[in-house]
Amino acid sequence: MNEEKIYEKAIKKWGNTAQILVAMEEMSELTKVLLKHLRHPKNEEYFKKISEEMVDVEIMINQLKVMFPNNNIEEIKNIKLARLEILTR
Repeated sequence: MNEEKIYEKAIKKWGNTAQILVAMEEMSELTKVLLKHLRHPKNEEYFKKISEEMVDVEIMINQLKVMFPNNNIEEIKNIKLARLEILTR
């Protein structure tokens, strides 16, 4: 089964509202572990946890893309990347 089908099944099983709440929770967990890392940069446990939380956020963002289809998301991303490229020269 491909990723999009898995996301669709999760949304169908738990509903949009629940998945939006989970997305918010996962973003909050990533924020929390990033803050902990800044306070304790030598703690390798936080470094590993950042990767785990990034994956959770990525999965939830992909579910949000399924819930809120937007044909120009790649266009918006490219514009923002181009702006970032200019700013980093």
